[in-house]
Amino acid sequence: MLSRLSTGAPSRNAFTCLMGRSRWSNLHQTVTELWQRACTNIIRLALHWGSAFRYFFMRVRFLSAAVLLAALLFGLPAFAAGRCDVNVPTEHVDLDQVSLAYQSIGRASDPALLLIMGLGGQLIHWPDEVVVALCQQGFRVIRYDNRDVGLSTWRQAPASANLTFEVLRYKLGLPVAAPYSLSDMAGDALGLMDALQVERFHVLGASMGGMIAQRLAAMAPQRVESLTLVMTSSGAEGLPAPSAALVQLLSRRSAPNRQVAIEQQADLLAALGSPEVKDDRHKLLQQAATAYDRAFNPEGVKRQIMAILAEPSRVPLLNQLRVPTLVVHGTADPLLPVMHGVHLAAHIQGSQLVLIPGLAHRFQEAFKAPLLAAVLPYLRAQQQDVGHVAQL
Repeated sequence: MLSRLSTGAPSRNAFTCLMGRSRWSNLHQTVTELWQRACTNIIRLALHWGSAFRYFFMRVRFLSAAVLLAALLFGLPAFAAGRCDVNVPTEHVDLDQVSLAYQSIGRASDPALLLIMGLGGQLIHWPDEVVVALCQQGFRVIRYDNRDVGLSTWRQAPASANLTFEVLRYKLGLPVAAPYSLSDMAGDALGLMDALQVERFHVLGASMGGMIAQRLAAMAPQRVESLTLVMTSSGAEGLPAPSAALVQLLSRRSAPNRQVAIEQQADLLAALGSPEVKDDRHKLLQQAATAYDRAFNPEGVKRQIMAILAEPSRVPLLNQLRVPTLVVHGTADPLLPVMHGVHLAAHIQGSQLVLIPGLAHRFQEAFKAPLLAAVLPYLRAQQQDVGHVAQL
């Protein structure tokens, strides 16, 4: 009986054990399948979200690059405009004899370009768009009022100083006595750069400012990187005289009041302009009024005229000058006819001469583009040459 029981059908415990194993096996298989499916789904989900994230981040990177590019494209002009903003305060430096009013436009670390204005001209007579164009070439542009004009020191002339008498002496070939000289004014310019701690610099001078620039370059040739001389002269004898109409305007008596002074100045501006361009009288009056209201010193202009008349020919010093020089002159200049520019360039070794058809003796709107077309490439080349030398 026992033997039959032991070799016959399985017992309840054995059946239960077998059933448990079978269920566990099925459960294990089910769990394994579920785990495999879960892993597969996780992998698929990861791959899906990975692609989504890659797409997202690619879009973000693309959009970031686009935003950065737009910022550069639209921000750089704004940055340049901010760097070259002409609406800067007018400051002063005190020298031995005078105090000079000046403005500095651009970064202090950029190469300096000193602008020297002509007879009776103030720093505001440098057109703002010209100053901005020069600054955008990478220059720190410095413009200032010469002594006796604008917001710089107005000198007191000696009691014996008389312009009419000195003009007569000049016409007779006699020495002219002036309260100061163009060399003194060149010393002012050099003193300004000393005060600003600018060791080397480029110089652009117009009319009398070009004469001062010549003296400055002869005074400190090791500090002047380049000269740009616009509508100016060597001061040599025998060169053509100003037009008779212009001399008559310059000889008029001082104005008794603001209105007459503005009218006279507008007349002079018109006479200094090109016959090829019709000036807007209203704009001329506005320019004259702006200059008058900033500072009006006709006696200072007379003293500057005496300084010009007392100046000897600069040909001897020009013949020895070895500073890179560009001479720009207009063919319609009524104050310093075109031969002044031709003669000037002929006496500066290695100089370049650019004659602008129709240009007279003023920065008229119609001639700003050809003036800049002549000046900017030259200054850019000089800046690059100086940079190459500095790297050697």
